[in-house]
Amino acid sequence: MVVLRLKRLGRRHRPFYRLSAMDKRAPRDGRVIEELGWFDPLAPEDKQLSLKPDRIDYWLSVGAQPSRTVKTLLKRVDIDPTPGKKLG
Repeated sequence: MVVLRLKRLGRRHRPFYRLSAMDKRAPRDGRVIEELGWFDPLAPEDKQLSLKPDRIDYWLSVGAQPSRTVKTLLKRVDIDPTPGKKLG
């Protein structure tokens, strides 16, 4: 099963995350199928998030399940975490 989840990068006290499509059995920072964007929680609000909405829609349409945190981030940019739908 494929999941959309965050992969932690950065350094101590300065987190940076990449949104990735990964196998559910892979470790958090393990092998990635595809990179779908990034999230910087310490950046200003307008520069915190960069995503590839077309690729995210593709992975959701083929059955990938987003993690709880990824669902929240997708809703922030008006992408519905259920396949084939858009918010707004």
